Amino acid sequence: MTLVVVGGGLAGISAALRLADAGQQVTLIEKRPRLGGAAFSFDRAGLSVDNGQHVFLRCCVAYQALLGRLGVGHRTNVQSHLDIPVLRPDGRTARLSRLPGVPAPAHLGAALSRYSLLRPLDRARVIRGALALRMLDPADRRLDERTFGAFLRDKGQNDETIEAMWSIVTTATLNLPPDEASLALAAKVFRTGLLDHAPAADLGYVTAPMGELHDVAARAALESAGVELLLGDGVESIEDGTVTVGGRVMDSEGVIIAIPPRHAFSVLPALARTEAKGAADLSTSAILNVHVVYDRKITDLDFAAAVDSPAQWIFDRTGSSGLHKIHPGGQYLAITVSAADTIIDVPARALSEQFTAALIDLFPAARRATVLDAFVTRERNATFRQSAGTWSLRPNATAGVEGVWLAGSWTDTGWPDTMESAVRSGVAAAEAALHLPADQITEYAA
Repeated sequence: MTLVVVGGGLAGISAALRLADAGQQVTLIEKRPRLGGAAFSFDRAGLSVDNGQHVFLRCCVAYQALLGRLGVGHRTNVQSHLDIPVLRPDGRTARLSRLPGVPAPAHLGAALSRYSLLRPLDRARVIRGALALRMLDPADRRLDERTFGAFLRDKGQNDETIEAMWSIVTTATLNLPPDEASLALAAKVFRTGLLDHAPAADLGYVTAPMGELHDVAARAALESAGVELLLGDGVESIEDGTVTVGGRVMDSEGVIIAIPPRHAFSVLPALARTEAKGAADLSTSAILNVHVVYDRKITDLDFAAAVDSPAQWIFDRTGSSGLHKIHPGGQYLAITVSAADTIIDVPARALSEQFTAALIDLFPAARRATVLDAFVTRERNATFRQSAGTWSLRPNATAGVEGVWLAGSWTDTGWPDTMESAVRSGVAAAEAALHLPADQITEYAA
């Protein structure tokens, strides 16, 4: 018989490959006609458009290992050292960057000493806050009872430091502002990514469309490993070792469910009577992206963060989108707005007008450029809502019914809802299905 993986996102891909590599017969079922889950691409007038900009850090070893397994590890760019341009609408700029060779946590002081968007006194405040954060243990479940914002204010942070420093990272990684985000998850982000090892936060991103990696390359790797792919049909039910999909009833030796909890409880209502039942109470947070195509280049930056602007992060997608084939000399910028619940349903035209105006404030050269296209992509349920008190709602891989294992970035991986968490969850579920020791993916070490 076969082990069945339900869901073709990064968690499902990782689980299926781990099982197949262990010699198991595997069928992967995905209701969409493609793989990749929430990180995918589509075509728009000849452009290859990612639904959103997904980045990773050097410490995201599981995701990078997956890309290597798919044979596309070379289609990424990881900074030699952390260097993030930070822009303000008033024309002031700064960089969050570390000096190579300076060990943690001293590297943070070196970075902040040049961070001109904060006054010297506020830079000192941030350093004190970072040292206090470094004393926290991300595995301490008590931290999840507090918000990150409350912790920051207790440690002397003010509105200026939170807006110009802490929010840049927190909102992007936890998809919530600091005043709502779990302190436990924030501690994980900052300790693993920024404070424990200096190179850990070096920023990485793929240099090809997400669909070429998470769909095309993943499909080839899975098929080469002998995994049967059933795409375009959703699972209707899972019961007593059988999986019903497209009217077909499949017997299985076990099932890994690698889909969002709202769908998992629908196909397997028995989860509501297990240790996983709390996941039904996980709500979601939205991410919105505004895509703007210009007739000319308006910035030399590959990416930038922004403060005091509706545009939180801006990425140059000119190269990976294939714009040069359609409009030589043009530029394609994608704006990512996390924690976007309040604007997720604003009409696309209004959003396009608002954010193209924001780009003019950040990049004066945009005043002389013509907008060739502007459009919006929305992920209403981009992540689970990573607020204080959610740790207890995240089940581990074995918390479901017998013969069923759980995967997905919403499960208890110890990481925020990210691509790294998704891959780790898939490996953990596969290891559990193989009756092997708990997932031992190596954490980042300098």
